[in-house]
Amino acid sequence: MDIYWMEKAIEQAKKAEAINEVPIGAVIVHNGEVIGKGYNRRETDQHSQAHAEMMAIQEANERIGSWRLEDCTLYVTLEPCPMCAGAIVQSRIPRVVYGAADPKAGCAGTLLNLLDEKRFNHQSEVVPGVLQEQCAELLKTFFKNLRNQKKKNANQ
Repeated sequence: MDIYWMEKAIEQAKKAEAINEVPIGAVIVHNGEVIGKGYNRRETDQHSQAHAEMMAIQEANERIGSWRLEDCTLYVTLEPCPMCAGAIVQSRIPRVVYGAADPKAGCAGTLLNLLDEKRFNHQSEVVPGVLQEQCAELLKTFFKNLRNQKKKNANQ
């Protein structure tokens, strides 16, 4: 089932890409149903917290009427950053599945693992690398196209 739900997160990432945002998508699943979804909107909203995970968490909180997202799984195409990892812990999400690792800001095991910090009152199981190649390819293609566009604009 992890592959199925990661495909749904990839669909969200493609929505970000369609509006020229970094293609990162997330879905939160509870009892076999998506209760929250989101995609990166930082540039569109000009808001530093408009990450895919944050958008999905907010929607899930509203949907179930609680800040606690116990018995949920978060699927996200890129490893959570420190802000999102903190929000995951604070939301009590017990399981996080991600696609591509983030060597610059990954806080679910790459740089550090805030989701398994025993000094916090909540930890999350982390499942890395689900559909890793597809998730990474979305990002690589996006940034390659962005660099090419910048070169093209500079030469005009």
